[in-house]
Amino acid sequence: MTFSTLSGQIPGSFQSTSDMLSVLKLFIIPVGGGIPAGVMLAQAKGLAWPITAGLYLVSDMLLALAFEPVLRLLAALCGKIPFLARFSAALKVVTARSVAHFSGTGAGPLALVMIAFGVDPMTGRATALAAGHGFLAGWAIAIAGDMLYFGVIAFTTLRLNSYIRDPNTTMLIVLGAMLVVPMLVRHFRSAKLPGEVSPDTSPAD
Repeated sequence: MTFSTLSGQIPGSFQSTSDMLSVLKLFIIPVGGGIPAGVMLAQAKGLAWPITAGLYLVSDMLLALAFEPVLRLLAALCGKIPFLARFSAALKVVTARSVAHFSGTGAGPLALVMIAFGVDPMTGRATALAAGHGFLAGWAIAIAGDMLYFGVIAFTTLRLNSYIRDPNTTMLIVLGAMLVVPMLVRHFRSAKLPGEVSPDTSPAD
């Protein structure tokens, strides 16, 4: 009796594991490109919200383990190869500007979280490393920003699909927005910068 009960439950648990692995594979796609598809698949398979968010967290942890050695290698080579040293210096300048935009002064944790949210967790980790944060603190900051990004995209995807009721169309719209919206934000920011200098051009008495 016990054996028959277990044999009836095991296929269901295998199916659940297979569903979670399918969602995890989509979440591993870089720069959040698999979030809309992963969220829609998780909803279709009946996965609870905490499980879906946990799978995305696991994908971020796998990214940390894969990307950290590459980041450390590049950091070590930057001091030995002139081209990489110049590239590193240019990256630090861009990082300083990004941090200044989010926090005004200093590379505080909140500013670094917002960089990971606004760009991607790899950039967030690289910025945290440049600010002196180690493996655990640096990736905690980067993953916090990326989880916030996941929450926004996941909520938007599910809400939009509740109106459209077509998963393929929903995913295309969200993916398009993920590409276009950041470009528009950067465009309007760059267009706004010259206007901020104009008050200083008033003639002196």
